[in-house]
Amino acid sequence: MIELGVNIDHVATVRQARKTVEPDPVWAAALAELGGADTITVHLREDRRHINDRDVRILRETVRAKLNLEMSCAAEIVNIGCEIVPDQATLVPEKRNEITTEGGLDLSAARPAIAEIVSRLKNRGIFVSAFLDPEVRQIETAKELGFDAVELHTGTYSNVKTESERQKELVRLIEGGKLVTSLGMRLHAGHGLTYHNVLPITKIPNMVELNIGHSIISRALYVGLQNAVAEMKRLMNAGINR
Repeated sequence: MIELGVNIDHVATVRQARKTVEPDPVWAAALAELGGADTITVHLREDRRHINDRDVRILRETVRAKLNLEMSCAAEIVNIGCEIVPDQATLVPEKRNEITTEGGLDLSAARPAIAEIVSRLKNRGIFVSAFLDPEVRQIETAKELGFDAVELHTGTYSNVKTESERQKELVRLIEGGKLVTSLGMRLHAGHGLTYHNVLPITKIPNMVELNIGHSIISRALYVGLQNAVAEMKRLMNAGINR
């Protein structure tokens, strides 16, 4: 069975649009867990545009599933991660002016600094994942730096316009996945996945975890968050048996 990580950042985005206290992402996490979420995923950005420090601290105390903290390599955020001690930390790239994460982390750009961050997190007992494009050198570097898992960036696969382009990107993900697992790391994937495009990703050999946010939160506006999570879980795990 593939695990589902539900990203609740978009609940916090609605809250921050009015600078108020609702909707509360902590409540959303509880409903997602009731729907079957295996992981609650949040991205604590440097500019705190959605999830804030208060959210992360309360979620650490209340989430009974796995808590996955997406984080940049900024010293302040790493310090918070080491203090909060989520079950999993996923290192991601971050740009102030982007609407959402635009691609995988470049591990070669600051290799010594990333190696130190990975070591610090692992010394706190945190499982550490890297959010990467399905590129051979990046995946090999993740292994060299001591990452426990690689989350393959599925944004390009999700955003292409034609079926031939989608199949091409799917092949890249499959090959990237093979390399991840052959190197002994856990295989995750996420970004841009929806109820319409998730099935081929569930069939990638040895896929363990998918992180999905926007599509689930969007669907929850119509059917409720608990139902939206349960529907995605059923779809994901029906796909691997086809």
